[in-house]
Amino acid sequence: MPDFVADDITGVILVGGKSRRMGRDKAFLQLLGRPLFERVLDLFRESFPEVVLVGDRGERFAGYDVKVLPDLIPGSSLGGVYTALAGTDSEWIFVSSCDLPFPSKAILQHLCALREGCDAVVPKTKQGYEPLFALYSKRCLAPIRNLLEQGECCAYAWYPQAKVKEVGPEEIALLDPAGTAFLNLNTPEDVINTGGIT
Repeated sequence: MPDFVADDITGVILVGGKSRRMGRDKAFLQLLGRPLFERVLDLFRESFPEVVLVGDRGERFAGYDVKVLPDLIPGSSLGGVYTALAGTDSEWIFVSSCDLPFPSKAILQHLCALREGCDAVVPKTKQGYEPLFALYSKRCLAPIRNLLEQGECCAYAWYPQAKVKEVGPEEIALLDPAGTAFLNLNTPEDVINTGGIT
């Protein structure tokens, strides 16, 4: 029996990025012999009753037995979040990018535990918001749609229009003492510096 954080949260993995700076699909970069994407998928399958992917070219993931939602508004991660909120049945979704080398179960569970009275729960490190490892409710649909209709796709520009709980750097550091939970791999140089990824 999976160790569900909550049975009304759907895990959502965004797989629509073009990986232009990397030059190849980041979801399938190998870490210790396994694609990065599988590390997020494993964590979500342990944590939530349902996992879906959002993005075009869903055939890349045909062997994983997981539902794929095509982007309703292609071209940005915010459009992916909107697609997930509009296309899933649960009141809440937990969103992650597909390329986190070390997704944190401790942070995931902590964010989920803080959702009462909020529309969203989002980590904030010293580098800023981490909107692509965060919890969102369907109440976020309207402010996200309004932003997208204005041609704006910043993943967190809509936060002032919703009840967003920020989980700050000190709190995150306690849950992620190694500081690797939000490691971002965008270029071949990032991969080299990380080590163990091929």
